[in-house]
Amino acid sequence: MTDSNLPSVQLAEAIAGQLGQLRRLLALAPPHEAAQTLAGVLDYDTGILGEVTQLVETGSRFAKVHSEHGVLPPEVWLALGRAANELDSVGDDLAEHTGTIKQVAKPTAPSSRPTSAPVASTMVVRRRR
Repeated sequence: MTDSNLPSVQLAEAIAGQLGQLRRLLALAPPHEAAQTLAGVLDYDTGILGEVTQLVETGSRFAKVHSEHGVLPPEVWLALGRAANELDSVGDDLAEHTGTIKQVAKPTAPSSRPTSAPVASTMVVRRRR
C-alpha cells in the first residue's frame, strides 16, 4: 500500500493531476497555443518527455539494485529498462518533428494573397461512415 503522506508520493500525485489539466487545456487550445504547448512538452532537453524518460531510467536503476538483492523480481528491472529505452527512442523520433511543431506555434501575420485549401495527407485522411 502506498503511503500518501510521503512528499514524493504527494508530488507524483500533484504532477499527475497537472498533466491531466494540461491535457485538457491542450485539447481546447487554439492551434498556435496547442503547438507551442506541445513543442514544450516534446522538447527532449527541457520538456516533459525528456524528464519522464529520465524518471523511468532512474526507476530502472532502482529496480536493478533491488532485483539484485532479491527484493524485486528481475522482470521489473527488465520492464523498466525496456520502457526507458522505448521512451528514449520515441523522443529521438519526435525530435525531428519538434521544429515543425514550433513553426506552427509562431503566430503569423495574415497574408494578402489567397491561400489554397490544405490538402490532407494520406496518413490523416479519415473515412466517414
